Amino acid sequence: MRVSREKAAENRERIIAVAGTLLREKGFDGIGVAEIMKAADLTHGGFYGHFDSKDDLAAQACHAALAKSAARWTEVRDSAGDKAFEAMIAHYLSPRQYDSSGRGCALVALGAEAPRQDKSIRAVFRDGLLKLIDVLMDVLPGRKAARRRKALAVMAQLVGAGVLARAVNDAALAEEILGATKEDLLARS
Repeated sequence: MRVSREKAAENRERIIAVAGTLLREKGFDGIGVAEIMKAADLTHGGFYGHFDSKDDLAAQACHAALAKSAARWTEVRDSAGDKAFEAMIAHYLSPRQYDSSGRGCALVALGAEAPRQDKSIRAVFRDGLLKLIDVLMDVLPGRKAARRRKALAVMAQLVGAGVLARAVNDAALAEEILGATKEDLLARS
């Protein structure tokens, strides 16, 4: 039975969303195509009608997750007025960012694995990072080069804090890492 174009597009988006969640939860090598398709309530056989390979799906899922992060950060920035930097930092360093539920930033959940993945995935991470940098640069003072340097340093600190908070199996220590990072970033802003 053929599926309408609209239904095929809906199925594709569902696969990408499910893959984005499962990849952030289990990692690139911790999840297979069959498990992704099952979680999307679709048959494994339909996968190749939507994607060339698992790497293709992973790249698209990471792109969607990072685009969603940039859009959310843009919303936070735009709604916070003069307190945009503080709001963005608080949003990024919330406990939600370090849990392993498949939510949160793909840079935190998958960044350490990205160097061992296909170059298309690494390009998606580069592009996603640059979009987040652009949003962050909008709230930083100074000339463009100085804002970019600061934004890169802030992102490195944010992602590093998220990675460490996820790596420990101690909620109190994770909260301490996130709190110390937030305090340090806000003290220097």
